[in-house]
Amino acid sequence: MDRLIKDFLRGLWDENPVFRLLIGLCPTLAVTTSAVNGVAMGLATSFVLVCSSTIVSLLKKIIPGKVRIPSFIIIIATFVTIVDLSMNALLPDLHRVLGLFIPLIVVNCLVLGRSEAYASKMPVSWSIIDALGMGIGFTWALMLLGAIRELFGTGHVFGYLVLGDWFTPWQIMTLPPGAFITLGLLVGLINMITIYVHKLVRQQHKATN
Repeated sequence: MDRLIKDFLRGLWDENPVFRLLIGLCPTLAVTTSAVNGVAMGLATSFVLVCSSTIVSLLKKIIPGKVRIPSFIIIIATFVTIVDLSMNALLPDLHRVLGLFIPLIVVNCLVLGRSEAYASKMPVSWSIIDALGMGIGFTWALMLLGAIRELFGTGHVFGYLVLGDWFTPWQIMTLPPGAFITLGLLVGLINMITIYVHKLVRQQHKATN
């Protein structure tokens, strides 16, 4: 149980795909002009990640090693197609906004990387927990990035006015440079917090000894 909890929590912070591992940055930078877009892309990726990791773990002893990667891609592409068609039918406006980046989940190194590095070697339950942790970590990172860009770029968050008429929107936050700047600042902040927390843990460990 402790191992499962650690595997789940790992994706939320210590190995957060966006802020710590710096993978899957193409959709991270492209679609996070708003918090809603970030959440939608994060949930779509999480669904594909959990489902594909589950199937890969179930079939790991059946899939021949020589066709391992192509098989993983076919599995991932199947669930991406489900997400793409479902979003197009149920949320057409959001689907138009996210556009090409939904099909590109197929080549997202986060999804393929977890299938190869973890799901293909571990039991099904562990693979699901790992995928959930990574998916939620990816989602909250995109939501935070999108919320900050939306706040300073438009004065809104999730479509609700937060900053009044006195605020002049920073147009750069809705453009690609704003995504790079915001991501860089957040990565630096996350690293500082991590270093500080690890320092406190070491100090407490020394004090108890």
